[in-house]
Amino acid sequence: MKALPLSMLAASALTSFLGQAAELDIKLTNLTQGLHFTPVLIAAHNSEHKLFNVAMPASTALQTMAEGGNLEPLINEATAASSDMVANPAEGLLAPTSSTMATLTTSDGNNYLSLTAMLLPTNDGFVGLDSWMIPSQAGTYTVYLNAYDAGTEANDERVVEGAGALDVLGIPAAPGGNAGSGASGVTSNENNTMVHIHPGNLGDDDLEAGISDLNNTVHRWLNPVAMLTVTVK
Repeated sequence: MKALPLSMLAASALTSFLGQAAELDIKLTNLTQGLHFTPVLIAAHNSEHKLFNVAMPASTALQTMAEGGNLEPLINEATAASSDMVANPAEGLLAPTSSTMATLTTSDGNNYLSLTAMLLPTNDGFVGLDSWMIPSQAGTYTVYLNAYDAGTEANDERVVEGAGALDVLGIPAAPGGNAGSGASGVTSNENNTMVHIHPGNLGDDDLEAGISDLNNTVHRWLNPVAMLTVTVK
């Protein structure tokens, strides 16, 4: 039997790596002081599918999640791409300092891990992990996650009933119950319409008027906003 060249052996090993399945234990921790995460979507997918693309316009599915917390369109897209998913492991909102756990079995070829959930209270902010390659070696890995802005809605920082619907400006809810009302709005324009790092909430100290309905001692944050711990078995 003729021996294979080293280049072919390397290519064979890479193909084997890219096609392998994995067993994952996943822990997501909310690192913020005053932000809640809406139901979380965790997906293992191939190299061609993404939940979001940084520096590109948000898809309608991403916009729907980032403005109102609705995962259904993203789930439908991930299902069509044969991704492996866990949706809403916390069974609702993930409060500040809280964690949620999930177990995910990946299929052959789904070697990238992505995650997303809306941040409340924000206009169109979301926590995101974009196409992290799942390690081939067993072990525990920690990844810190940033907050992104979908670029689809101006960050006016006004809490408005019904604002979770597309094209309705405003923040749909402030789950901690520590927001104000009657704000004039921080801005009515969004200069960066691509998915980008979120500039953060501005807030103010006037809960009855001012420019923002958000509290500047509660709702402000710096990245990262979450910690993801992945155990590969």
